Amino acid sequence: MVTTKQPKYVYGLKVRIFPSSYQKLQIKRSSDAARYIYNELVAINEELYQLRKIKCYVSVVQQRIQQLEARQKSALEIANVHQWLKDKKIDSMAKSNAIMTYRKTWQRFFKVAGSGRPHFHKKTYEEHYQTCNLHASNLFSGGIRFLDKKHVVLPKLGRIRLKNSQAFIFENGADIKIGNTVISKDSLDHYFASFTLTSTKPFKKGLKVTSHNPVGIDLNTKNFLATSNGDFVDNPRYYKKAEAKLKKAQRILSRRALRAKQEHRSLRTAKNYQQQRLIVARLQKQVVNKRQNFLHNLSTTLVKNHDQVFAEELRSKNMMRNHRLAKAIQDVDWRGFLTMLEYKAEMYGRIFKTVNPRNTTQTCSTCGYLLTGNNKLTLKDRQWTCPHCHSHHIRDVNAAKNILALGLSA
Repeated sequence: MVTTKQPKYVYGLKVRIFPSSYQKLQIKRSSDAARYIYNELVAINEELYQLRKIKCYVSVVQQRIQQLEARQKSALEIANVHQWLKDKKIDSMAKSNAIMTYRKTWQRFFKVAGSGRPHFHKKTYEEHYQTCNLHASNLFSGGIRFLDKKHVVLPKLGRIRLKNSQAFIFENGADIKIGNTVISKDSLDHYFASFTLTSTKPFKKGLKVTSHNPVGIDLNTKNFLATSNGDFVDNPRYYKKAEAKLKKAQRILSRRALRAKQEHRSLRTAKNYQQQRLIVARLQKQVVNKRQNFLHNLSTTLVKNHDQVFAEELRSKNMMRNHRLAKAIQDVDWRGFLTMLEYKAEMYGRIFKTVNPRNTTQTCSTCGYLLTGNNKLTLKDRQWTCPHCHSHHIRDVNAAKNILALGLSA
């Protein structure tokens, strides 16, 4: 198995694949098996928790505890109880990785504050499972390998056509190792393969850092961002533009679901419901794709044009508690944007840092005077004049300048 604990360079590649009808059935088998094993481990853990509450010694209880503890050790032990999991058409690594995912969820629960404990995974229209190479291999050899830019070989699935593969990866294909691979299907019945690639050489040619062109950025909902240079990027508001059309489609979907239930028909076999479900899923996917395209283009432009990029450290989860702004904050996806800046800066050899945004809006970037008390700016105040040095400021540009100063001083 390829491990990616301490690789020098790591790159994630997600491509769309086009499996045949038989391969789709194979993907469903492995996905169902992975979900079943994960849920079985959750059920075993809950039963063990209840059994260990019994204080007095009861031989039947002790035997049951020993059976459950032995069963949760490996996928083979679970398969001995549920024989359908021994089907050779199911990817064995999907079953092993389901157990690994369960254990990592518990580790994250104890180490990271706010992480949820393992819970049952419901059956949805989406499918996914994780597989990997049994032995170290490069891009063109091993169980998972690329035949060319348009074909890939996957365990139990064989040769599959793909698209959107990135050409620069194949330039150093012999030096690239393929680690974990996730096969997935979204609600639109589109299939994808996500590869974790590692290499001793950089995937992108690094850009020289000269420290002559740093920039600070202030994120907000009125304009998506403002820079310390005085530039503004408009907020595209993709969800707000599609909201009316999406609500109408969702109302039709709800009526069709209600009618199917009244007629005692399963939603999975109700053709009218399934047709409308795909329409709703397509509208939602369009919003996501437009937003992702916007964020990728903007983050790449900032990283390529500036040696150092400084942004405010945002906690979107806390900001979402404001119900008046929650929808607008969710639409801009600040966390996804900052994540893109972070990994792209590392890829291109640039510098990206986040700073504490406390008082960056209320502080004059010219003289450092801090507004307090009744003089504090509200959300309605977009421009203001410093009472100390009489400098006129545009609210967001002033904050971006303070962010830049904090970043450079750090």
